[in-house]
Amino acid sequence: MGRGVVLALMLCLLGVTVYGEDPYIYYTWNVTYGTISPLGTPQQVILINNQFPGPEINSTSNNNVVVNVFNNIDEPLLFTWHGIQQRKNSWQEGTPGTSCPILPGTNYTYHFQVKDQIGSYFYYPTTGLQRASGGFGGLRIFSRLLIPVPYADPEDEYWVIIGDWYGKSHKTLKMELDSGRSIGRPNTVLMNGKNAKGDGSDEPLYTMKPGKTYKYRICNVGLKDALNFRFQGHTLKLVETEGSHVVQNNYESLDVHVGQCYTVLVTADKEPKDYYMIASTRFTKYNLIGKGIVRYTNGAGPASPVLPPAPVGWAWSLNQFRSFRWNLTASAARPINITRTIKLVNSNAKVDGKLRYAINGVSHVDGETPFKLAEYYGVEDKVFKYDLISDEPSADHKAITIAPNVINATYRNFIEIIFENPGKVVQSYNLGGYSFFAVAGEPGKWTPEKRKNYNLLDAISRHTIQVFPKSWAAIMLTFDNAGMWNLRSEHGENRYLGQQLYISIQSPELSLRDEYNLPETQLVCGIVKDMPKPAPKYT
Repeated sequence: MGRGVVLALMLCLLGVTVYGEDPYIYYTWNVTYGTISPLGTPQQVILINNQFPGPEINSTSNNNVVVNVFNNIDEPLLFTWHGIQQRKNSWQEGTPGTSCPILPGTNYTYHFQVKDQIGSYFYYPTTGLQRASGGFGGLRIFSRLLIPVPYADPEDEYWVIIGDWYGKSHKTLKMELDSGRSIGRPNTVLMNGKNAKGDGSDEPLYTMKPGKTYKYRICNVGLKDALNFRFQGHTLKLVETEGSHVVQNNYESLDVHVGQCYTVLVTADKEPKDYYMIASTRFTKYNLIGKGIVRYTNGAGPASPVLPPAPVGWAWSLNQFRSFRWNLTASAARPINITRTIKLVNSNAKVDGKLRYAINGVSHVDGETPFKLAEYYGVEDKVFKYDLISDEPSADHKAITIAPNVINATYRNFIEIIFENPGKVVQSYNLGGYSFFAVAGEPGKWTPEKRKNYNLLDAISRHTIQVFPKSWAAIMLTFDNAGMWNLRSEHGENRYLGQQLYISIQSPELSLRDEYNLPETQLVCGIVKDMPKPAPKYT
């Protein structure tokens, strides 16, 4: 009997189990410029592997995702993985406050784990206004085989990447914002990078077999507008949003705010022909419509030119938000006692004649040194100051200060964040590194008495929340993911001109159980570029 066989028998007798690392999936991206004509005239866009939108990242819960990005455009480049929680690993978050950009002509390899997540997400470039020119795509995470989802497997599943679209390049839009002006209204709405003409020349985006049910993953990757999504002649059965399986209600349409994703089931049970999927702007004086065709495999006939109307008013949208409930047979944790309340109020004003957006009176700016790197190297006092804003904004928060906006938070504290929107435009916020309980949203101003209206039973967990005009929204979460995390407006103009901040959450134990050390391959820049690399901070 060989030594290997003996060792194997000994391990079995001793009851020893050997665990391997979670699976790895690998992607190589070549990021370039290309030309498309979504408005009928050629314009420059950002392509990934010659694709617009970019290629899908297709993963399973707990996979390690490795993406080697080659930057072949003429600007620095960063990617963020919208909604991916990056446990202990804000180094891979891909925002200017955490990461140095990938310089033109170089490459960088992202490595992150989709730990304990399922659902529909997306990625996009975070440098400047590059998202306005593309570089975005879908990121889906399947449940592991041993963890069933609360619906039957669909016949197939499809991405619906929607968003408003400008006829100007991201460079032109950035120049307009730098000059102090707004970028104004977009030109159209795109669906998977196209807009059906409706003249009989359009090829279908997807096909469906009669009687079969299909899964559609819908994400709003635009810069500005909430979009109402509807499927001509069909109902949408909502099954998941941003990682939460929900109580499965049927909807005629869904309001998808900027940065949000929904997963729906659609059954092909209508007359066999073509049908439009429609995405149209909401809460605006203009009405922009994007369309895509879905064809029954045995279809005979074009889609009807009569499109189903969008709902009117934002009260309808608020009521829809209230109808979303977590499927408690598929999910678990509930909110606990609050240890801190942070109220964030958005504003905008001219500073030295130029438009700026702010949170609690501070309009954020990034520097040459990412804040996370500055913390790790111990030189944060040379880069930014913590806590320029207070948890309760002052009455004069409309007076705007331009500075890095970084707040400290205590590790593992349970936090309530109130977003108050005194303006006339709907807002949309995302928090990197986390999902949170979206417990309430109401017209008016928030007061502690409003807590009696919170949904503390089955509020859904998600990563992006809308805040309606003259209204507030409340979220709750535990700050249990150490790192430097970006809380930002998903509206491109607002974010670029300062409506964002960073939250620093440091583990007091300095343990590798809580956060990873600076990776060996991490890019360094700014004032730390030529400094000796510190000894590992966490052990």
